[in-house]
Amino acid sequence: MNKIFMKAIFITILVSSYTIFPAIENAQINDDLQVADNAKYKKSDIHKKEADSLESRFIKSEDKNLLARLVHAEAKGEPFAGKVAVATVVLNRVQHKQFPDTIKEVIYQKNAFEPVMNGSIHEPANKESYEAVEEALQEQGKDNELLYFYNPKTATSQWIFSRKVVKKIGNHSFAI
Repeated sequence: MNKIFMKAIFITILVSSYTIFPAIENAQINDDLQVADNAKYKKSDIHKKEADSLESRFIKSEDKNLLARLVHAEAKGEPFAGKVAVATVVLNRVQHKQFPDTIKEVIYQKNAFEPVMNGSIHEPANKESYEAVEEALQEQGKDNELLYFYNPKTATSQWIFSRKVVKKIGNHSFAI
């Protein structure tokens, strides 16, 4: 009985640790086997293979920390809703086909965020920034069209002003 119990635990651990890999596009598929659309992924980021959305449980702690530091640097002095919206923009970019596939790649994309360029990304995040990241992760899909944000009083890029603003929170405009 003890052997059976141990085998059951081993099999449970083994099965739960497997990742479902996307179907190979050119593979021959039997009539009985259909590939769901959600089995195809933008790239091979392990977190995207694990879940259809970026859920909190699938985000590495170092990615949450990086995102919280960006939120802290970008939205210091902004209302909590503005901090959540900043984190949401990053998460939406990860999911969008025109942007990189990981939080780190989105944040460090060339010229994407001022705190990366001026070094303030390296300052520690406060508790409210971490809470904003968690809320943005839990509210995925709520504002999934938001891909950009800027402060109209300080922005210098004419291109950013061409984006359609769909929400204003504090000093930031959020756009698509």
